[in-house]
Amino acid sequence: MIFPLLPAYIVAMEEIKEREGRKYFTEISPTAWEHPADRAALHALKQVPGLDEVLKFFIGGTGEKSIRLLFMASSVRATSKQFSRVHKLTEEATSILDAPDMPDVFVTQSPMLNAGAIGVRKPFITVNSSMVSMFDDEELLAVIGHELGHIISGHVLYKTLLWFLLNAGIFLMKLPVGQLAIFGIIAALREWDRKSELSSDRAGLLTIQDPDVSQRVLMKLAGGTSLEEMNLDEFLQQAEDYDTGENISDGVFKFMNLVWQSHPFPVMRLAALKQWVDDGHYQKFMDGDYKRRSEQEQEDIRKDFEDAAREYQDEFKRSKDPLAQTISRASETMEDVRKRAEDFFGNMFKQQQ
Repeated sequence: MIFPLLPAYIVAMEEIKEREGRKYFTEISPTAWEHPADRAALHALKQVPGLDEVLKFFIGGTGEKSIRLLFMASSVRATSKQFSRVHKLTEEATSILDAPDMPDVFVTQSPMLNAGAIGVRKPFITVNSSMVSMFDDEELLAVIGHELGHIISGHVLYKTLLWFLLNAGIFLMKLPVGQLAIFGIIAALREWDRKSELSSDRAGLLTIQDPDVSQRVLMKLAGGTSLEEMNLDEFLQQAEDYDTGENISDGVFKFMNLVWQSHPFPVMRLAALKQWVDDGHYQKFMDGDYKRRSEQEQEDIRKDFEDAAREYQDEFKRSKDPLAQTISRASETMEDVRKRAEDFFGNMFKQQQ
């Protein structure tokens, strides 16, 4: 043999492996794709009074096991012998995102286009039957990558808690906190939950590695599966029109419409994901420039809040919504006043010295 074979350990050291036209992200850290607002909202959520007591009640009991048994009894678990297509796509997503474990996937009979991730010690994915029948392989891979992103990011603990609080019914009376505290916990969980979807949309895109497919998924979630009746440019214009608004009251109505939603509206998710791509962040991942788990730094709460604040400021500046523009101008004015005050009192102090 003229050319010796490469040692196996050199092959194993490849940062990104190419298989079947897709890139596989070795040792990728979930913090690499997490939206700053997601991380900041999660830190804020952990400070909500009563949350620790509710978590202890839930984790210390049989909540997680009862949920798994519920899906085990009422859904179909994807394996190599049933829903093998779903099983194969889950294997693919697990490899692309280099997940530590491959989760179970349960297919649930439902006409709603939806999927979810739930569980604590052994998280699993649920996919509604309508998605399995109406989404092609690429779209379904993006959806599974999205849900896998939730699991890798550790979102499932709080998502499971939210599921429990929304579905426990009479058992809520046994929780060791008052009803008002439960209401506050659910509201905080909802706020964080919506932000977590922006993170997992990025994970879904990194899995499928085609922005058109991710955009197509969001269009189907908004308008059903008749893609021949939809147009991406028109949908993007719709997102632009939604963002623009007519007056400040529109911003108030948007907030009221959103506050109890489980997900950001599809037009908002599409705009956020497109912004991530347009800003060049997605391409950095594709070029191999991403944080590895071995490089993961300790949590820096202050940095998370600073990043989130900067993201919100940039979002307000980009937005054409009158309410958002008013908030942005007010923020800039307050920042200018703060700097002027610091300069004024700083000069006075120097003169006294």
